[in-house]
Amino acid sequence: MHLPILSSEGSLSLYLQEIKRFPILTAEEEYMLAKRYKEHGDAEAAHKLVTSHLRLVAKIAMGYRGYGLPVTDLISEGNVGIMQAVKKFDPEKGFRLATYAMWWIRAQIQEYVLHSWSLVKIGTTAAQKKLFFNLRKLKNQLGSIDDGSLSPENVREIANRLNVKEAEVKDMEGRLFSGDQSLNVQIGHEANTEWQDMIVDDSEAQDKVFEKKDEYLHRKKLFNEALKILNPREKEIIKLRRLRDKPKKLEELSQQFNISRERVRQIEEKAIEKLQKEISNIT
Repeated sequence: MHLPILSSEGSLSLYLQEIKRFPILTAEEEYMLAKRYKEHGDAEAAHKLVTSHLRLVAKIAMGYRGYGLPVTDLISEGNVGIMQAVKKFDPEKGFRLATYAMWWIRAQIQEYVLHSWSLVKIGTTAAQKKLFFNLRKLKNQLGSIDDGSLSPENVREIANRLNVKEAEVKDMEGRLFSGDQSLNVQIGHEANTEWQDMIVDDSEAQDKVFEKKDEYLHRKKLFNEALKILNPREKEIIKLRRLRDKPKKLEELSQQFNISRERVRQIEEKAIEKLQKEISNIT
């Protein structure tokens, strides 16, 4: 995919002017282009989707100035992120590409920044990386962020929480808060952001979040449809026994419906069987 050339800091202003010529897409135009790419692999459609979001990439990349890295490199990494987003974007989910792509752009830029920083070499295992990303936050929670070295009790507490060795906690603390650049160093002269605020987020990828939300809404719709086959008493018992944060006891429902506890249990069991069968038929 051919994008405007971004070769040096000197060409940055020219690049920013050049990307303004790409039109911003309407929701309908974006949907049709994304559909064409997803269903037919249309390279021209993908190119239009990417180029229409180059201004978004540049805006996000500018927020990472102050790390000693060329802005052009940050933008280039962000452009990789928008291309990844376009490849994975599903227009049928109902949200705009920009909303979805922001996670990919930031993740790509943050990974580049993190791997360009000396501290990135401090750990290779998942546990060590987790320690790297969470030590300052935990130290702050324990009230020792300004008290110098961690106490033996705090070291033990952090090691237990993150499932690492106490020696690893001590070693990481020495690297983060004394030997290397501090995580509280302010980024730039006018920014109100610290280095630790910009470390890559370990939270779930945005596409997974949307997938789970979509799946939840789908299941909820199926369940609500299935509920319609229950008679009023069955529906009420299911709601009171299965859909409340604090389910009612059989004894309570026995008194409410003036039937035995065993009869309540039988009605509940039968209603669940009917729901399972109905959901199976719908799907």
